[in-house]
Amino acid sequence: MMYGGFVHYHFRWLESRTFFLKLRSILLCVYSKYFPKFQISGHPFRPTSMPVEARYYEKLPDLKVQCHLCPNECVLPDNGLGECGVRLNDHGKLLAMSFGICSAIKLEPIEKKPLFHFHPGSYILSVGNIGCNFHCDFCQNAEISQATIATYPVDTYHNPEQLVEQCLNENPCLGIAFTYNEPTVWYEYMKMIALKSRESGFKNVMVTNGYINEGPLTELIPLISAFNIDLKGFSSSFYRDNCQGKLEPVKHTLKTIKAFGSHLEITFLLIPGRNDSREEFISMVKWIHDELGPDTVLHISRYFPAYKSPTEKTPIGLLFDFCEEARKYLSYVYLGNVTGSEEQNTICSKCGKMVISRYGDFVQKSGIDQYGNCMNCNNKIVSY
Repeated sequence: MMYGGFVHYHFRWLESRTFFLKLRSILLCVYSKYFPKFQISGHPFRPTSMPVEARYYEKLPDLKVQCHLCPNECVLPDNGLGECGVRLNDHGKLLAMSFGICSAIKLEPIEKKPLFHFHPGSYILSVGNIGCNFHCDFCQNAEISQATIATYPVDTYHNPEQLVEQCLNENPCLGIAFTYNEPTVWYEYMKMIALKSRESGFKNVMVTNGYINEGPLTELIPLISAFNIDLKGFSSSFYRDNCQGKLEPVKHTLKTIKAFGSHLEITFLLIPGRNDSREEFISMVKWIHDELGPDTVLHISRYFPAYKSPTEKTPIGLLFDFCEEARKYLSYVYLGNVTGSEEQNTICSKCGKMVISRYGDFVQKSGIDQYGNCMNCNNKIVSY
C-alpha cells in the first residue's frame, strides 16, 4: 500500500494533459534541431515552430502564391518569404511559419497596452511572436518585430492550450493580449489562441498597427474584446516613407472596428521632426472625432530613440501642447511614457469629476461603479 501510494503520488503527473503538452514541445525541438526541411532562397534552415498552412492566399502559376492577409498583398516565389518575414511559400503552399513561437510572455497591467477604458486596474497575459508587415526605423520592439523565422532563435513551442492554462494559473488574469510585435502576421496562431481563450471565459486584446485586409479582420473581430490601434501619422507620405505602408487601410480598419461596436483606443507616437506637424495632427483628431466619435480614447505617447532612428526623444512641452490641442475635439486624451503625469488620470467628460487616478502601475478607481459609469453623474466611461 505504501509503495503503491508512492508510485501514484509521484507519477500521477504522467496522466496529466500538461505532461503530454510538454512532451510535444520537446519532440518538436528535437525535430527542429536535427531535421532541416525548409529553404529560403535555396538555403536550408530548421523550423523553430510548428508550421501550418496559412489562411487568405491564392496559388499562382510557376509555384508562386499571393498572400491576401494584409494590404502588402505579397507575391512570393517558391521558397520566398513575405514582407512580414514569417510566411513562406513552400512549393506553392503558403505556410505560417511562426505558429507556436512566443518571443515574450508576461503578466502585465492592462494600462501598459495601453488600454485605459477597458477593465482598468486589471492584469492580462501579454504574448508576443515575431515579424511585422511594417518596417519602421523607429520601432520600439525591433528585436522581435524585424526578426524572421530564419534568424530568430527559438527553442520552445507553445501551443494555444498551454497559454490558456497559464491564464488559469495566474491570479488575477483578465485574458490574453496579442502585443509586442504585429499580431496580424501570426494570424492563424492568434486566432486559435483567441478561440481557446474565449471558450475558457477570458477576454482577448489586440495591439496592432491596423494593417490588415477586411476579410481577415471581420473574421477576427468577434473574438477580440478590445483593440488598441497604433495610428503612426496622418499622411500617406509618412506611412510610405517611414513604414513602407499606406494610411488608408489603417483608417478603414479603425472604421470597421468602430462599426462592429468593439472597444477601441488609439495610440499616436509623437516623433519630433517626423509626425509633429500641428496642422496634420489637428486633421487627425478631427477625423477621429467625426468618424469614430468624440469619446474615442487617444494616447499620445512619448518617443525615445530606438532601432535605426537617431531622432531625439520627444520634448515634454510638445507632448503637452498636442494633448491640449487634441482635447478641443476629443473627451479622453492621455500622455504615455511620461511617469507621474496628471494627464494619465481619467476625468468624466460630463461632470468633470476625476474618476480614475493613475501613477505608474497604481490605479485607483474612486469614481467608477461596477458598470463603468461615473458615480457622480452616471456617464458611461469604462467598458467592462
